[in-house]
Amino acid sequence: MLRTALRNVLAHKARLMMTVLAVLLGVAFVSGTLVFTDTISSAYQKSSEKGFSGVDVAIKPEKSDDDSGNPGAAPRLTQGLLDRADKVPGAASATGIVSGYTAVADKSGDLLGNGFANAGGNYYPGAGGKDPRYTLTDGRAPKSAGEVALDSKTADRGHYKVGDSVRLSVDGPVRREKVVGVFSTDDGNVAAGGSLVLFDTPTAQRLFAKPGEFGEIDVKAAAGTSQAALKAGVDRILPKDAEATTGQQLADDQADLIKQQMSGMQTGMLVFAGISLFVGVFIIANTFTMLVAQRTRELALMRAVGASRRQVTRSVLIEATAVGAVAAVTGLAAGIGIGAGLRSLLNSTGATVPDGPLIVSPTAIAVSLLVGVVVTVLAAWLPGRRAAKIPPVAAMNSVHAAPTTRGLVVRNTIGAVLAGAGAAGVLAGSRMGSDGKLPMGLGAAVLVVGVFVLTPLLSRPLIAAAAPVLRAFGISGKLARQNAVRNPRRTAATASALMVGLTLITGMTVIAGSVQKGIDNMATSALKSDYVVSLGGFDGMRPLSPDVEKTLGDLDQVNALSPLRNSASRIEGDTEYLTGVNGKTVRDLVSVDFKEGSFAGLGGDKVVVDDKTADHYGWKRGSAFTVTYEDGRRGKLSVVGVYEGNQMIRGIMLDNATLSPHMRTVTDMQVMLKTKDGTSAATKDAIEKALGDNPAIQVQDKKDISDGIAQFFTLMLNMLYGLLAMAVIVAVLGVINTLAMSVFERSQEIGMLRAIGLDRRGIKRMVRLESLVISLFGGVLGIGLGLFFGWAAGELISSGLPTYELVLPWGRMAVFLVLAALVGVLAALWPARRAAKLNMLAAIKAE
Repeated sequence: MLRTALRNVLAHKARLMMTVLAVLLGVAFVSGTLVFTDTISSAYQKSSEKGFSGVDVAIKPEKSDDDSGNPGAAPRLTQGLLDRADKVPGAASATGIVSGYTAVADKSGDLLGNGFANAGGNYYPGAGGKDPRYTLTDGRAPKSAGEVALDSKTADRGHYKVGDSVRLSVDGPVRREKVVGVFSTDDGNVAAGGSLVLFDTPTAQRLFAKPGEFGEIDVKAAAGTSQAALKAGVDRILPKDAEATTGQQLADDQADLIKQQMSGMQTGMLVFAGISLFVGVFIIANTFTMLVAQRTRELALMRAVGASRRQVTRSVLIEATAVGAVAAVTGLAAGIGIGAGLRSLLNSTGATVPDGPLIVSPTAIAVSLLVGVVVTVLAAWLPGRRAAKIPPVAAMNSVHAAPTTRGLVVRNTIGAVLAGAGAAGVLAGSRMGSDGKLPMGLGAAVLVVGVFVLTPLLSRPLIAAAAPVLRAFGISGKLARQNAVRNPRRTAATASALMVGLTLITGMTVIAGSVQKGIDNMATSALKSDYVVSLGGFDGMRPLSPDVEKTLGDLDQVNALSPLRNSASRIEGDTEYLTGVNGKTVRDLVSVDFKEGSFAGLGGDKVVVDDKTADHYGWKRGSAFTVTYEDGRRGKLSVVGVYEGNQMIRGIMLDNATLSPHMRTVTDMQVMLKTKDGTSAATKDAIEKALGDNPAIQVQDKKDISDGIAQFFTLMLNMLYGLLAMAVIVAVLGVINTLAMSVFERSQEIGMLRAIGLDRRGIKRMVRLESLVISLFGGVLGIGLGLFFGWAAGELISSGLPTYELVLPWGRMAVFLVLAALVGVLAALWPARRAAKLNMLAAIKAE
C-alpha cells in the first residue's frame, strides 16, 4: 500500500501541483511571519542591550500614585543624590540623565525622524570631559545655551554639519541652535529612525526638568564589582521616592517589552496566515476528493483483492503526507525569503530597523513543517474515509458515487442548525455592548461553517438565477450552468474558498468606513472651534508651552481661544485627570449636550463633569467633593453641569485659573481657537507663520482631524487588503485546480461535444462561463456575509461610539464583485485552453 500511495503521488504530478502551491502559500505566510518578527525582535533587543552596556545600576523616580503622596508630582533626583551615588563603594562613575521630546527640522523646514522617537538629552562629561554614552565623530560637545550636538544619522538626513544653524522645538516655540558636534550612539530609537539632540546639562534641565534635577542617574561599577553588589550599595543611599534597578534587569525588561510589542503584530499576521491555510483546506479537500473519485475503480480492485478500508484510507493519507511535506519544505524556504523581503520593505518605508542577522529559529522551522503536513493530512482524511466506505462492486460499476438523499438531508439539516445558531450568536452579541465580542466572534465562526455546509444546497437556486444571462451565450452558456451544478459539493468547496476572503474584505470595509463616518460626525458635533493647535508626534498629545497660547492670543484673526491642560488628582481614593479650560470662552469652542446645568457657571471652584464620571461618584448638579491636586493641596469643588461625554470631550472640566497654580509645570495639551473669518488657507497660513512655521506643531481644522484619523484607517485597511490578498490568491488556485480536474473528468464528454459540432471556441467559452458562475456565486455569498458581519460589529461599536453611522460602500462592493468575476475569468484561462486542445477521438476513447 505504501508503494502504491507513493506511485500515485508521482503519477499525478500536474494535478497535485495546485495543492502544493495552496499549502506552500499558507506555510510561507506562517514561516515568513515568524522569521520577520523574530528578526525584528532580535535586532531591537540587541540594539537596546547595547544602550544598557554602560549601565550597571540605574536610579529612577519611583512611580507613586497612592493616597499618601502627591498624585501627579514626579519624585526628584537631585544633584546631591548624584554626588552620593558617585561615592558609593564599588562605583566607578555616576551620570545624571535628563531627556524629553525634541523635534528637529531639516533645511527645508520638514520634520526629521518619525515622531515618537524624536528625543533630546544632555551631554554629561565625566572623567576626561567625555560622556561614555556618545562618541563624538566631529566637533565638540555642547557647553552652553544655544549649542547642540546631533546624532550622525540625523545630521546626514538633514544635511547638517558643524557650524550650521538648526531649527528645533521642545515644547512648541521654535528654537535656533548652533550645531557644535556630531556623535554616534547605540540608542535604539536612533537606530529605528528617530533623532537625538544633545544639550549641555543645565540647558537640558531647564528644558526637560528643573534646574539641578535629573530624570535618571546611571551608575557604572568599578572593576571586580558585580551589578548586584553595586545595587545593594546604591539602595542604602536612596530616598524613599526613588528606586534602583540593575542594568541586566533593565535590558531584560526592555527585551520583554519588545516581545510584547511584536507579539501583537505576529498574532495579527498569523491570523491571516491561518485564513490562507483555512482557504487552502477547501482546495486540498477538493483535490483529494476528485483524485479519489478518478481512482474509484482502482481502489475497488484493491478492496476486492484483500485491502481493508483502513489500508485504503491510509494510502490516501500517505499521499497527503508526501504532498504536505514537499509543500511545507518549499513553503519554509519561501517564507524565509518573505521575512527578509518584509524587513527590506520596512526599511524602504522610512521605518529604519536596527542592523542584525536574519533569524530562522527552530520554532519557526518546526511550526512551518508541522502546519504544512497536518493541514494537508486533515484535509485529505475525509475524502480518503469516504472512498474506503464505497463497496467494491458499486465502485467497479460507477466512477461517480452520487450522494444519497439521506446524506444530503443530514448535511442540510446540520448546516441549517449551525447557520441558525451562528446567526443567533452574532445577533445576541450585537446587543450586548462591550461584553458581546466573544459571543459575536464565536457566532461568526459557526455561521461561516454553517453557510459552508449549506453551500451545495444554496448553489442550485443562486446559479439558476444566472440562467437568463447564460442563455445569451447559447449552448456554451447552458452547458456551463449544468456543469456548475452537476457536482454541488465540488462547486461549494471551490466557491467557499473565495467566499471566506471576500467576507473578511467586505466586513472590514464596512466597519472602517462606518467608524470613519462616526468620527467625522463626532468632530463636527463636538468642536465649535475652527482650529486645534497641538504638538505633533506619534500621539499628538505632547506638552505644549503656554507661550503658544500667548502668541495665538495676539493674532488679530483670533476671536476666542482656550488651552486644554491636564493634571492628575485624587478623588475619593481614585486617580482622576482634571481638564483645565478657559471658563469664559469654552462654550464658544466646544459643543456638548448637557443633562443638567451648562457652561455658564464654570469658574472658580465650579466644575462641569461628563455623565459617566458623575454616575461613578453619584454626583449631580449642586454636588460638592474634595480633590487633592497635583501639588498635594486639597480643595473643594462643586458641580454646576453634567454633560454627555464622547471620545473627544469628557472628564472633569474646571477653569485654568483654578487648576494652573496647582500644576508643577504649566503646559497645554492643545489650544482650541475660533477665528473671525472661519477656516481658510490664508488664516491657517497666518497661524503657522505666527508660530514660526514650526514642523513640530500641527494646526488642524475639523477636516484635518478627521482626515488624520481617516489616514490611519486607510493605512490599516490597505494592510488588511494586502494580507487578505494571499487568501484570494489561494482561492484562485482552487478555481484553477477544480476546473482543470473537471476538464480531465469530462474528457469523453468534451470529445463528444466536439464530435457533434461544438468548436474549440465554444468549448473555451463553456469552461470560462462555468468558472465565472462559480466565482460570482462565491463572491455574492462573501459580500452578503461581510455586510451582515459589518452591520453586527457596528452595533457593537456604536455602544462606545454614539456617533457611529453605518455606511454601505456600494462602490467598493461593486469592485469586489467585479474582482470575483475577474478571478473566474483568469482562473479559467489554462483549463479552457487545455479543454479546447483535447483530441476528440482520443478524448472519446478515454476512460
